[in-house]
Amino acid sequence: MSNLIINEIFYSIQGESLSAGLPTIFIRLTGCPLRCQYCDTSYAFTEGRKMSFQEIIDDIKKYNCKNITITGGEPLSQKNTKQLIDQLVDLNYEISIETSNAISIEGLHELVTVVLDVKTPDSGESDNNIINNYKFLKKTDQVKFVICSIDDYEWSKNYIIKHDLNNICKILMSPSDGQMDIRILAENMLSDNIEARLQTQLHKIIWNNERGR
Repeated sequence: MSNLIINEIFYSIQGESLSAGLPTIFIRLTGCPLRCQYCDTSYAFTEGRKMSFQEIIDDIKKYNCKNITITGGEPLSQKNTKQLIDQLVDLNYEISIETSNAISIEGLHELVTVVLDVKTPDSGESDNNIINNYKFLKKTDQVKFVICSIDDYEWSKNYIIKHDLNNICKILMSPSDGQMDIRILAENMLSDNIEARLQTQLHKIIWNNERGR
């Protein structure tokens, strides 16, 4: 029987991406090969329990919601994640996956929205970005940059141009909490007329980092 190590399953408001504001079921998987310096879910590195696919499906059926976000940790660090996603798509759920750019996204179901987190230098993990991933992105997918500083912003701006990301999918820029002033980021984006969407972490505004929300 197929299974995954699950950190938590909860029902909340999507705080990020182009789906921000939508009621969503979150399936947070355990494990991550990266150690970004701003990570706010480090508890998901090791905490979790093994659940069968059927147990996971039974759990999410408690909620009257068709939107599901697969997150982590790094959800693709577990090999059965893609198989679970295929089953959830077959059950007519609308699926998005929040994944770093350190594991291949090849083979993800075509109906899944990928939110790909390209790692900036200040994350401490930019050397792990997989350039080859961009050829698997669809128009309906999203690429996110967490901006920690003006240097990060300038790097991201040049990176978008270098890899022609604006012609692949939508671009998101998010200020790292407590590190990058959102107003300064907004002003730079306007000054540069950058083709990207500024995003905040809506869930933190509502629940102030409360776990499982």
